[in-house]
Amino acid sequence: MTPEEHYAAARELLTAEKTGTQIPLLSRRYAMEMDDAYAVQSRLMAAKIAEGRRVVGWKIGLTSRAMQEALGIDIPDSGILFDDMDFANGSTVPAGRFIQPRVEAEITFVMKDALSGDVTREDVLAATDYVCPSLEILDTRIIRKDAEGHIRTVHDTISDNAANGGFVLGAPAPAQDLRWVGAIVSRDGTVEETGLGAGVLNDPAESVVWLARRMAQYGQAIEPGHIILSGSFIRPVECPPGTLIEADYGAFGSVSVSFA
Repeated sequence: MTPEEHYAAARELLTAEKTGTQIPLLSRRYAMEMDDAYAVQSRLMAAKIAEGRRVVGWKIGLTSRAMQEALGIDIPDSGILFDDMDFANGSTVPAGRFIQPRVEAEITFVMKDALSGDVTREDVLAATDYVCPSLEILDTRIIRKDAEGHIRTVHDTISDNAANGGFVLGAPAPAQDLRWVGAIVSRDGTVEETGLGAGVLNDPAESVVWLARRMAQYGQAIEPGHIILSGSFIRPVECPPGTLIEADYGAFGSVSVSFA
């Protein structure tokens, strides 16, 4: 892709978000590589910052083996969190805010120190202020499948800010082995999904290691105060209007969100 095509794709995605109208698959219209997808995402970030948005952190996706195999890749992806994506625990998402919202359960790291480069798990834990239970709200500004049966690829997802729409944070949780932190996720009182932190690259802290190393390749860094969604350990739960999502993490805490 050319720089002009990166810019055009980013503008399409920004318009789609504002109008609530999905666009056709980018991967069917452009010869995209992974670097192209992140270049589109960077253009999208620049456009949002120019409109007054503020970067508050990062999300990591495709951390489970099942999701990676489904898309034919062997690495996670990442996206940017902005200040207008933050929804309070127990709040209601206004009607029409998202196109096709889905929710995932995650463990979130809130950082006290910067991270970049060839960091280790121990570096991540030392740089972490606290961890907490969280929900990520997924949305997609690109169609999932076109009329000819072609499905969205990882390049589409990355371009579309890794399908991020919003997030909900619970209270700071006590330190413990995050591999064994699990959640029971219910939709309207019915259990839909369960999972353990080990589903995220065997340890959610390793997910943050991956992010810090990837960001260094693009001249970026995790900054103090950044919120890092480490990746989901459940399948996405669809959230049509009127949905209540509750995630019970036991002693680790709880988090919920409703959709008007």
